[in-house]
Amino acid sequence: MRYLTAGESHGPQLTAIIEGVPSNLPISIEAINEQLARRQKGHGRGRRMQIEKDQVKIVSGVRHGYTTGAPITLVVENRDWTHWQGIMSAEPVEGAEEKRRVSRPRPGHADLNGAIKYHQRDMRNILERSSARETTVRVAVGAVARQLLAAFGIRVGGQVLQINDVVAKRQEVSLDELIARTEESPVRCLDKEAEPLMMAAIDKAKEDGDSLGGIVEVIVEGVPIGLGSHVQWDRKLDGRLAQAVMSIQAFKGVEIGVGFEAAGLPGSKLHDEIIWNEETGYSRKSNRAGGLEGGMTTGMPVVVRGVMKPIPTLYKPLMSVDIDSKEPFSASIERSDSCAVPAASVVAEAVVAWEIANAMCEKFPCDSMDDMVENVRQYRAYTEKY
Repeated sequence: MRYLTAGESHGPQLTAIIEGVPSNLPISIEAINEQLARRQKGHGRGRRMQIEKDQVKIVSGVRHGYTTGAPITLVVENRDWTHWQGIMSAEPVEGAEEKRRVSRPRPGHADLNGAIKYHQRDMRNILERSSARETTVRVAVGAVARQLLAAFGIRVGGQVLQINDVVAKRQEVSLDELIARTEESPVRCLDKEAEPLMMAAIDKAKEDGDSLGGIVEVIVEGVPIGLGSHVQWDRKLDGRLAQAVMSIQAFKGVEIGVGFEAAGLPGSKLHDEIIWNEETGYSRKSNRAGGLEGGMTTGMPVVVRGVMKPIPTLYKPLMSVDIDSKEPFSASIERSDSCAVPAASVVAEAVVAWEIANAMCEKFPCDSMDDMVENVRQYRAYTEKY
């Protein structure tokens, strides 16, 4: 499977085209909208979330609730477009060129290097596309992937582990409990002691005109052994998961399993011992590898974490240089969040779900879900008896 997204932050809509989804997959628009609503929640979100109420329209590839095998087109309209029609019009509008023009790049954003690369004197032409608003439609794509995974009993959950210097205590809970409890938390955190501290840190950053980053974790259960491959670098699933998470706006690091902690552990305390029983076949005593070895899934839960930097738009901006005068100025201010880590947790779930779903379609290539379900059933039976 593959997908492309299109659209600008203040344009009329965001669009995704998905290709390669098997036919006869039941698609719930309500389930996609639920994921879009999850992305809009979270303590620290800005005023944009009060304007938008993201809802998806499916304009191709699904008929009467089922995929047809044709490309699926998803559209999410930007309600704020009504205030930006002249500024963002595809047709020339007299006097609009200088209105809301951006000539002062923000440190930490794509503004300056993007403008230089694409020969743009108005950096709005860069920031509109590089904006994290694009993640809206990626969450919609991930929601389609979740529905494919659900057909095989594969489930995805996520949590926030850290915001700024507030670190949540690790808690061993079932995925069901993790999903339920994080959904109730304003910062998507399991640790009830850390939760108010995270919220207070966000409030303080907002008051100071600052922004905060953090760490999110995604867990995928029910994944069969052998997704991905060891035979070529670009087929290794852990590499593709890392790329997917790093592609999220403002993410600066990824780890799988214990990740960087592995550098300080001897092999005897790192590698997961293999066990076998008649009911489930092969398993591991632990899951420090995060469900992936040699670029392939082990059958254990896939565990991926990502580091999000603080959002670069600050209400007390850092110093920059005006590209016209070359004089020092405070950087431009665009409407923004003080902390988007809880929302980024949902985005991370979406991109991980997509990569796992894509790996399922590569391992079990079928034109229809009917055939794919049967192939997966037979493969699971084989792995249990191997």
